[in-house]
Amino acid sequence: MLIRIAGITIPENKQIVIALTYIYGIGQALALKILKQSNVESSKRAKDLTEQEVNKIKEVIESSLKIEGDLRREQVSHIKRLKEIRCWRGVRHSKGLPVRGQKTKKNSRTVRGNVRRTVTSGRKSAPAPK
Repeated sequence: MLIRIAGITIPENKQIVIALTYIYGIGQALALKILKQSNVESSKRAKDLTEQEVNKIKEVIESSLKIEGDLRREQVSHIKRLKEIRCWRGVRHSKGLPVRGQKTKKNSRTVRGNVRRTVTSGRKSAPAPK
C-alpha cells in the first residue's frame, strides 16, 4: 500500500520515523513528536501501518504544521523581503554569497556553485616551434 502524505510518497520499507523525514519541513525530532501525538509506535515500518494510523498522522501534520509548498513559499517571501529592503543579508542573497558571516576567500564554494579556479603565473606558454 502506497502511503501519500502532503503529496509525498512515503518509502514503505523504512521505519515511519525516518520515512516522515522525506517530507520537506519534517526532521527526525518533529517526526517523533508527530508520532507521539498520533499514538503510533515509532519503530513500525511504513508498510505495517493501518489505515487509521495513517489518517491520524495526516491529521496531525495538516492541522498544525507548515510543510512542503507552503514552507518553501514562506522562505522565498522572507528572502524576497530582505532583498527589497536592501539589508546586508538581502544583498548577500542577491550576489549569491554566504549570508551568515562565513569567510569567502577560500571556502565559500558551496554557495558560489563549487567554482574551482587554479592560480597560474601570468605568462602564456610559448608557441610550439614550426
